[in-house]
Amino acid sequence: MVAAADAQNFAQKLGIIHGLVVQELGWDEDTPDDLRADVEEAIGTELLDEDSDEVIDVVLLWWREDDGDLVDELMEAIGPLADEGFIWVLTPKTGHPGHVDPAEIAEAAPTAGLTQTSAISLGEWAGSRLVQPKAPSKQR
Repeated sequence: MVAAADAQNFAQKLGIIHGLVVQELGWDEDTPDDLRADVEEAIGTELLDEDSDEVIDVVLLWWREDDGDLVDELMEAIGPLADEGFIWVLTPKTGHPGHVDPAEIAEAAPTAGLTQTSAISLGEWAGSRLVQPKAPSKQR
């Protein structure tokens, strides 16, 4: 029962609620099904894949050490992202295959025009929340 209770917290930890449009990028065999199922239950529908042409509220980007250039992937993910949307870069934790140094995410985010706002633990995965900076106010 503890595992089920933990799974119910995944969507909540990610700030994902009913009605949000969530796109999943980078799915692979190592992606935790319980986390994915909890997010789908929270939003009330299936996760969208990279072929979607909808406006996206949240991107779940599963990212591993050998997946390529993170800046390029973030730039792609920003394209359909809503103004208030955000990206979770989900990486294996230290000691797990495919681990990504948090510094790599911290360096890639501003290059892609994003700001890192928080980091969380999701079982064997870690999440870094990235947002688009707000437009500067016109007042001086």
